[in-house]
Amino acid sequence: MIAERGVAATRIADVAERSGVSPPAVLYWFDSKEELLAEALLADDERFYADLAKRLETATGARERLELLIEVVAEDAPNFALWMELWTWALRDEELRRSRERFDARWRAEIEAIVVAGQEEGDFAAIDPARAALAIGGLIDGLTVQVALRDTEVSPQRLAETVAETCERLLECELDLASVRELGPRPSKIDP
Repeated sequence: MIAERGVAATRIADVAERSGVSPPAVLYWFDSKEELLAEALLADDERFYADLAKRLETATGARERLELLIEVVAEDAPNFALWMELWTWALRDEELRRSRERFDARWRAEIEAIVVAGQEEGDFAAIDPARAALAIGGLIDGLTVQVALRDTEVSPQRLAETVAETCERLLECELDLASVRELGPRPSKIDP
């Protein structure tokens, strides 16, 4: 619901009605909408990483892990509205700012681990893995916002192709993203 309406337009009563409980019951578990947003993001984050881990199980090396990561992100990009809410609220709320930092650190660590593995396998250039993860993560975040905003020039396919091309230049490798041409938005899995 928060992803559909935004934090400002979502009332505790709305969440209670959708959940089939009373507003006091929602407030028993969450002290504020900000706490509810943080918990919704945590649930979405866990869903994303579970999906990513399941997909990465099939990868035979770091190059394929990077390809799959890009595909998962492109598929999930239309569902990015909740993250945009977090960024906006984190500007003014210290608790949400700390939550955002934890989420972003986990995201960059996931990318960095793939870069390090690719370097160890001899597939990726010898560059600072943390800086590469920051650059790749920042590019993905920016393009994902454009997909979520339904920018007519940035489809999930274009996001994946642009990130792949940038990774190829940055990491001095070749990626195969043949499956991104078939990408379409997945239904939202967020329903806090």
